[in-house]
Amino acid sequence: MASIAKVKLYSAQAIAKLLNVSDRRVRQLRDEGIIQETLPGLYKLLETNHAYIDYLKGNAQIEENLSYYEERAKLVKAKRQNEELDLKIRKKDLHESSEIEEVMAEMLTNFKVRLMAIPAKLSPVLAGMNDKTKIYKLLQEAVEEGLNELSDFSTAFSLEIEEEGENGEESKEEDEKENKS
Repeated sequence: MASIAKVKLYSAQAIAKLLNVSDRRVRQLRDEGIIQETLPGLYKLLETNHAYIDYLKGNAQIEENLSYYEERAKLVKAKRQNEELDLKIRKKDLHESSEIEEVMAEMLTNFKVRLMAIPAKLSPVLAGMNDKTKIYKLLQEAVEEGLNELSDFSTAFSLEIEEEGENGEESKEEDEKENKS
């Protein structure tokens, strides 16, 4: 006669303790088809353990794949944003902060020079005047002239760009002359 091997079966509570999950999670794993019941509420220990390990390995691979695709999407997005910024710079819709700083520094310097020149420019004229209205108008015109220096940002900025362009062309010509020598 052939001997029948006895296989020990374990309850959902025992399997839950082994897998370090709740009883409810064991039932969920069963319902999802991840682990198999041998008899209602009873499981084979070794088969259940292996099935659960395989399930966990599969989830890890899925997470790795998702991580790869997420990183790839971030890279593509960053490249696209970089290209958009380059295009804006080429179209002169976007300027580097150093350009803005140079233009603003020049404008403020010119403004300061104009304001500092008011006393020297107007003191001889104002010294001989007694009419307060005329004095006021002359001072107001001088101040407005200085303020106009600040209000013309676009012109100052475009002049700065043109100067850089001219300097760039000159340096290219100089480079060509040096290369020919």
